Amino acid sequence: MIKISQDKEEDALFRSKIIRDTIMLTVMQLFLDTSSLLLNVFITKRLGASAIGILTLMGSFLGLAGIISNGNAFLCMSRLVSEELGKSGGNPNRILFHGIRLCLSLSLTVSAIVFLLADTVSSRFFSGADMASAVRFMPIALVSGAVSSCFKGYFNAGRKSSITAAGDILEFIVKSAVIILFTLSADSPSEGIVCRIMIAGIIAGNISSLIFFLIVFSGNHEKYAGRGTRSFREYALFAFPIMGGGILTASLSSANDALIPMCLRQSGNSVSEAFSNFGIFEAIVIPTLFFPSVVLCSMSGIIVSETARAAAAGNKDRIRSFSNRLIQWTLIFSIFAAAVLMRFGKPIGELLGGGDTAGKMIMIISPVVPFIYMEIILEAIIKGMGMQAFSSLNYLAEYVVRITIVLILVPRIGFYGIAASYYASNIIGNCSRFVKLLRTTGMKFEPLRLIAVPVIYVY
Repeated sequence: MIKISQDKEEDALFRSKIIRDTIMLTVMQLFLDTSSLLLNVFITKRLGASAIGILTLMGSFLGLAGIISNGNAFLCMSRLVSEELGKSGGNPNRILFHGIRLCLSLSLTVSAIVFLLADTVSSRFFSGADMASAVRFMPIALVSGAVSSCFKGYFNAGRKSSITAAGDILEFIVKSAVIILFTLSADSPSEGIVCRIMIAGIIAGNISSLIFFLIVFSGNHEKYAGRGTRSFREYALFAFPIMGGGILTASLSSANDALIPMCLRQSGNSVSEAFSNFGIFEAIVIPTLFFPSVVLCSMSGIIVSETARAAAAGNKDRIRSFSNRLIQWTLIFSIFAAAVLMRFGKPIGELLGGGDTAGKMIMIISPVVPFIYMEIILEAIIKGMGMQAFSSLNYLAEYVVRITIVLILVPRIGFYGIAASYYASNIIGNCSRFVKLLRTTGMKFEPLRLIAVPVIYVY
């Protein structure tokens, strides 16, 4: 009876905490996503759709380098600091310093490689040697971004989501201000100038958020007497498998992004048309499809931390209980979002400057939105439970499917091949995640409650 009462009390606290933090993070993420979408529209109208395509490729490459540089620090910090807080003699601050030490080692190494191979990276990845000077500025963004990621994970694990949110907002505002200022002053910019504008914005944003986190940490952190339960070596041994999964996902995503413009050219598009269509898809279609998921994205970081605590305590009942509720809520919300996007996708695409092409793609991909949104929640629970190996293998299978379909169908049917790749990869990948969660937690698959009820709610 005491155990049941404690579980109910923990569930009540969990619901209260997750609702409060989700509301706060949702408001923040809604601001960021809206602003980001408007920024994409501004760049598209000012510099052309092809500029967005170039920026997306640069962002994809920078994301890959960033994952290697920070060792997936946000996830590592969220998990290990959460566990450390629940252990006797734990010292979360030591975990933070271990993370910063590892990130500095990795980011400085990656930065040196990027700087030395700037010409090669520019010519092979971007097909333009004039981007080499832009690539050489990446190290500043990599080092500052890596250390910032450590602080974000630390504050998230300590249930201080408001600090992480404030840092994200500051980073975005500074980055956007720099990009807008340079874009307004640019006159018929080349590909190299477009990339320099983006990197300048990222550097300014990363440095501003890092300074903010350092100031907050210096005056807003607890001191712990314990020596800590993990050494630097143990932290690194834990981080490297997670980093490996992140590198794998980022590499496959970068490969997929690089292949789409190439395959669009094979379908008959010119270089400019290929980048324009790719830019419309990445700047208008994808942000629109993901825009309603702001609530789920806000919850994901909290879910990783809370699941890690429950897993560390061996409390599968609690994981099973809140997993059931989260999945049902997600399906209700995502089916409703898909219905709205199917009905209003065309005018939304035209309103945002993507024209008829964007509108059609939004409507075509909308039915797969429930699977896309389920990934956010399922991955958070899976990573919180420490199933990194499964997560990495599942992402590998998902991207193999996506890339294969892109290579086969995009040269033949153009833009619609991208939609086909999203359908196949998301349905296969997320069904696999759901089955794994059922087997691991002992959850029962109840079609009436998990599928029929959400559909009835929507209609």
